[in-house]
This record gives sequence, C-alpha cells and structure tokens, in this order.
Amino acid sequence: MSELPDRNLFMVCREMNAHAAAALPEGFSFALCTPEDLPDWYAFPFDRPEDAVRHAPYMRAYFERVYAPRGNLFFERCLFVRSPEGEKVGTCFLWPAYGRVTTLHWLKVKQEYEGQGIGRALVARTMQQAARDYPVYLHTQPESYRAIGLYSDFGFALLTDPFIGPRKNDLNECLPWLKERMGRHFDRLTYDTADSDLLDAARDRDSEF
Repeated sequence: MSELPDRNLFMVCREMNAHAAAALPEGFSFALCTPEDLPDWYAFPFDRPEDAVRHAPYMRAYFERVYAPRGNLFFERCLFVRSPEGEKVGTCFLWPAYGRVTTLHWLKVKQEYEGQGIGRALVARTMQQAARDYPVYLHTQPESYRAIGLYSDFGFALLTDPFIGPRKNDLNECLPWLKERMGRHFDRLTYDTADSDLLDAARDRDSEF
C-alpha cells in the first residue's frame, strides 16, 4: 500500500490506563521548558536540522498565536525529558485548547532515543497531571502509528466523527494503512465519538491541537 500524505486522526481518553505507565530510564529526568528553551522546542518536531531551520518561523508564529496569550501557562505545563548528559530528548504536555478542552500536545522523542521507554514515561507523567480534566483529546497522523499504539495502551480511542471543527477526520481512509503497519496492535484499537464540548469549541475555530 502506498504512503499516505498528511491525514488527520483524532483520539480521546476518558480514563488513563495506569497499567500502561512506566518510569524514565535510569539517569533521565523531567524538566519544565523555560523561555530560554524555546528555540529547542521549536526544533523538536523535526528530525532533520535543515527542516527545523526551515520551519522555525512557523513554530514561532504557532507559539505566539496559541500559547503566548495564556501567559506563563505553557511554561508551567510543557515538559522536557533530559538525558543523563542534560540533552533534551523528549517533550509533551497538556493544553486547554479553546480555553476549555484538555488536549495532549506535541509528544516527540528524538529518533536516536526511541525504543527506550521515554515516550511511555512522558505520556504517563503528562496524563497523571490530567486529574479531573478528562476527557483528554489529541490530534495525530497515520504515519505516527507507533505513537497511536502507545496512546491506545493508555486508553485513547480513535474518534469516528467525520469532522472536528474545520478539519476532516480521515479515519476510514487511514484504517487499512494502519492495519498493514500495526500488526496485532491494530486489533486492540478502540473507537469513540467526541463530546459536544469539543465539537462546539472547535466549530469555526482555527486549529489549536
């Protein structure tokens, strides 16, 4: 099956599966993002340095549009994982999209540190901060099928609503592609529909998650 271009997938977690949690590998630690760390955060979604440079203006504009208006909340929420040598190797955080819907944002582990349980520990730490703020939503893409499997372990289900705000949900198109790549993990995927709070908040709004 050919590669899919960018497509939208959405997930919801109504209660965290605590059995999916794991601790960071020995020597790794959590740290909050600081204003001085922002250039590193801008670069995090991109595996190639040249892509990080090319997309830096977009990331700065996104930060200013979505996060900066909420004052220091971003810096109170955004987590990094640091290696024993102090390198930033992963990031993730919860965000109140549209001011009222809890969403999981920007989970990313650097390629050279994948497979060590860092992403699982990041999601666990982030979701533990949700407390009573369920449901938690997220937006992802089919090429992040390994992350989709991880989210599923924590209790996230794929949303079946045809649209989330202005964005089309490409679930039906993506399912055969995911099945080909996820193996037995595909059979563990579950499905749900969005609450009216999300659909009402996202309607006629720019993307915030």
